[in-house]
Amino acid sequence: MVTVDELREMDCSVLKRLMNRDENGGGAGGSGSHGALGLLSGGKCLLLDCRPFLAHSAGYIRGSVNVRCNTIVRRRAKGSVSLEQILPAEEEVRARLRSGLYSAVIVYDERSPRAESLREDSTVSLVVQALRRNAERTDICLLKGGYERFSSEYPEFCSKTKALAAIPPAVPPSTAESLDLSCSSCGTPLHDQGGPVEILPFLYLGSAYHAARRDMLDALGITALLNVSSDCPNHFEGHYQYKCIPVEDNHKADISSWFMEAIEYIDAVKDCRGRVLVHCQAGISRSATICLAYLMMKKRVRLEEAFEFVKQRRSIISPNFSFMGQLLQFESQVLATSCAVEETGRGELESNFKGPGNRKGEGKERHGSKDYSKF
Repeated sequence: MVTVDELREMDCSVLKRLMNRDENGGGAGGSGSHGALGLLSGGKCLLLDCRPFLAHSAGYIRGSVNVRCNTIVRRRAKGSVSLEQILPAEEEVRARLRSGLYSAVIVYDERSPRAESLREDSTVSLVVQALRRNAERTDICLLKGGYERFSSEYPEFCSKTKALAAIPPAVPPSTAESLDLSCSSCGTPLHDQGGPVEILPFLYLGSAYHAARRDMLDALGITALLNVSSDCPNHFEGHYQYKCIPVEDNHKADISSWFMEAIEYIDAVKDCRGRVLVHCQAGISRSATICLAYLMMKKRVRLEEAFEFVKQRRSIISPNFSFMGQLLQFESQVLATSCAVEETGRGELESNFKGPGNRKGEGKERHGSKDYSKF
């Protein structure tokens, strides 16, 4: 159990001074996207957000890393989580922790005022226990008042979900005709003719209408498109990178066999500092399914969390019944790897999902027994 003696406490003003020093060039360089801050007691500091994925996505202290400790991870861990479980995609951070390269780790939740108020089964307590076992030389501090107090006192050091960008003006009729937007393969309801939505800084979700709007794509900095359909054309092949996943939107389609290939394509675009638009015809079922699979795999979150995250950004998403069943099966595979070393888990995932058609005819009956009403 975490006690006052075991867990130090840090005032929000102290963290603010550390972050301010780092921004002014007084601290050592961070570890890129992994959330290292400046100097604390002569060494680097790591900031861990112990709140749920959706809470972190809505707003977080800049530079923090969101730990994964959902109910499935807790159940499998039986009260004792590992670094691989709470930081499944942060291999560099795990290595630095085990090597003692962080002199301090600051953990925070939503609003815990003191260490003595933490429950033994709280996420912070479980994370601290994992850190104690794997980073014995590292000081661990609880941010007093959590995100709620820090964001209230120092909002300039926090990031919150930004509002959707303004939608470019509608395409003039003459331009629409030249792009053949009225064709059945690209027809999109009027209410869907807004703009693509940002899922992650490098990942956007939209429709065939959006994919035919070069002005819209350029305004968002899109460099690549993932076309999740068999009949929507690629309008600008000389200008953007394209990949097609020829899947129909029906209960017979095996979209899960394309998950790993789609995830690798999105990652390849990200690694080149590009941005990818994932689209199908309406941007409701097939492309949404791919985005959900990507979030589940890379963020190690449950389908329910990923679904809510995407729906908050594009309210009309609605993967068909079969796709939801395949996503639930993918969830069990993804979260199972959180109980093993990252690389071992990835190999297992690839053997189950990589390559089109390797699962045809399997698992279709099982989809019907699931309850998707909560989505």
